[in-house]
Amino acid sequence: MATRLDLLRDQFDLTWALLELHLDQLAPEDFRWEPAAHCWTVRPGPDGGWVADFAEVEPEPIPVPTIAWTTWHLGWWWSAALDHLRGDPPRAHQDVRWPGDGAPTTDWLRGLRTEWLAALDRLTDADLDATATFPWGEEAPKTVAHTAAWVNAELMKNTAELGQLRLLRTATTTRKGRGGGGPPAAGQGGRGAPRTGRQRGG
Repeated sequence: MATRLDLLRDQFDLTWALLELHLDQLAPEDFRWEPAAHCWTVRPGPDGGWVADFAEVEPEPIPVPTIAWTTWHLGWWWSAALDHLRGDPPRAHQDVRWPGDGAPTTDWLRGLRTEWLAALDRLTDADLDATATFPWGEEAPKTVAHTAAWVNAELMKNTAELGQLRLLRTATTTRKGRGGGGPPAAGQGGRGAPRTGRQRGG
């Protein structure tokens, strides 16, 4: 009979397999392609690294994220979830840097997968019932099982977003290559907040 941890792991593995379909197809030039004039992305920082667009309150209308921003956001919340599972303070957004176009980012996400599976493998059934406050906060504590299920849901949502962006990018470049039209030329989007669990679930 499948245990709770078995079900959480099976759901995670299925979602990750879907994400890998897209990670395998991404080219470096796909990451910072802007699908709309009003978008969230990552921008060069003063220290030579990348800084993700961010604001404490989501703007209205919500900017369309780039693949770069979506992968940064995924890496941020996943790093924070790992911190919480280890008993460490979850990292803030400014503490998680986007590695860059192409392999640096896909390797980063694959590394987070390895860390997450190792963390899951250490959990016992009793551990799943322990109190967890991430990502809900101290005012609404749940359990470690809830956090693991939330990770699966967030990963599925970001996988769908990333996949849709990749397909749109491919369709747009194909149309332009044939002389067809595409979406309006992308401009510089404003700074926006990542979709946290409190705002839009991730």
